[in-house]
Amino acid sequence: MLGGVPSGRPTLVCGSAGCGKTLFATTFLTHGARDYGEPGVFVSFEERPADIAANVASLGFGLNALVADGKIAFEHIALDPSELEEAGDYDLEGLFLRLGLAIDTIGAKRVVLDTIESLFSAFSNVAVLRAEIRRLFDWLKDRGMTTIITAERGDGALTRYGLEEYVSDCVILLDHRVQNQLSTRRLRIVKYRGTAHGTNEYPFLIDQDGFSVLPVSSLGLTHKVFEGRISSGIAELDSMIGGGGFHRASSILISGVAGSGKSSVAASFANAACAAGERALCFSFEESADQSVRNMKSLGINIGRWIKSGKLRYVATRPTFYSLEMHLAVMLREVSKFNPSLVVLDPISSFLESGDRMEIQSMLLRVVDFLKSRGVTAVFTHLMHGQSGSIETDAGLSSLMDAWILLLNREVSGEFNRELYLLKARGLAHSNQVREFIMSDKGIRLIPPYLGESGALTGSARKMEEAKSRRAEMRRNADMLRAQQQLQHKRHRAQAQIELLQAEIAADEIELAALSQNEGEYLRQMANDRLAMEKSRK
Repeated sequence: MLGGVPSGRPTLVCGSAGCGKTLFATTFLTHGARDYGEPGVFVSFEERPADIAANVASLGFGLNALVADGKIAFEHIALDPSELEEAGDYDLEGLFLRLGLAIDTIGAKRVVLDTIESLFSAFSNVAVLRAEIRRLFDWLKDRGMTTIITAERGDGALTRYGLEEYVSDCVILLDHRVQNQLSTRRLRIVKYRGTAHGTNEYPFLIDQDGFSVLPVSSLGLTHKVFEGRISSGIAELDSMIGGGGFHRASSILISGVAGSGKSSVAASFANAACAAGERALCFSFEESADQSVRNMKSLGINIGRWIKSGKLRYVATRPTFYSLEMHLAVMLREVSKFNPSLVVLDPISSFLESGDRMEIQSMLLRVVDFLKSRGVTAVFTHLMHGQSGSIETDAGLSSLMDAWILLLNREVSGEFNRELYLLKARGLAHSNQVREFIMSDKGIRLIPPYLGESGALTGSARKMEEAKSRRAEMRRNADMLRAQQQLQHKRHRAQAQIELLQAEIAADEIELAALSQNEGEYLRQMANDRLAMEKSRK
């Protein structure tokens, strides 16, 4: 409506029995008196004021207190068709006088007439009915009253007489339909004079919070983009995308067969968000909160402490409890109330029995758009019924996701091994290699596979190949050590031989030096002897 019902003009609210017309009108009047300081008059032609106040007492409206404070006035005008007889001209002068007095008494700005058919139930002159309805609407306009007029839906027309919708400035149609034994309430603005308005059907709720409308069908591709990251709670998974985690406000799909660890990974996201001081909201369609708390304890993930501290809210409902639109309305209302930074839906595949593929995809698309518009990171889990060949999701949601984590169970040599693939992560450089997915009481770990000649190996096969590699490495190391030792021995022997040769050379050098010295002595002695002989001859 881009702001609300038209001010100072009448609005017709029509629908079948039980669709919420009286509650819509009561909500309009109560919020006006309580939140905007606009007193109102409630004119009831069927229910007594005490019954209306009792019906909405559980919603916290506090009608009796507003009546006591003079902010709301009730006028009960009981009309019994069996006691009326059509004679002469029919007009609403008596209603105008009574309604005008009530308006003047409390200074009303808002008026509710519930329901208008009761005024004309005993009269059949269509021309008179049309004239009096128009005169009633004009009288309310002249008084500047913002008015809600309720009317029952007719056969082939919006109202029983098919007149009120033509003289109303705004017409709101409430619908309560049942499909596949599931009920859904929807609201549609049929017309709104003088302004643009949404024309789609919008789901609405009637519960402990009263009347709540969620215009989710009008969302578009105008989301704000965030550069910040949010951790998955699994260090090895974060390292596969650069170590910082996924982009904030992105939509992350975790798909896999039964028992592959989808819920555990989703819980790790929520646990990491709460540990970072943020809020997380989990919608579970298969497990209760207590069951999830117990199961996650086996992995060393204590989400129970976050539930107790109020950082984690857990909403568990069966997918068949509501229709798709009602599930959508409940989820969006909970997000608006709790204001989390991360939302988990586990699993979205549980909706496959609640509608056809197009309806499910439309609902989930609106969830994605709504969460993106609020800057909320969304984590969806999806159960795959097989892992041979095609890896598309039954709900056709993979193309809408910013990131896709695929978990598979591989049977190798008589055992199942879990594997994780990061199929896509928009806007992020990411690894394309498989990781072995291990869950234990120490948490979740991702281990790179053994890449050998026969391909990537996980589980026992990986351990066996790693053991073989270790043994081969040990043999190579032993051979290398033995070769080094042999070379060292050769080096020592060569060094010893060198030292021996050097010793022999040194001995020969000593002997040579001695011979050289002796030769010198001999030559000197010879010279002396020759000199002595020469002297003796003289």
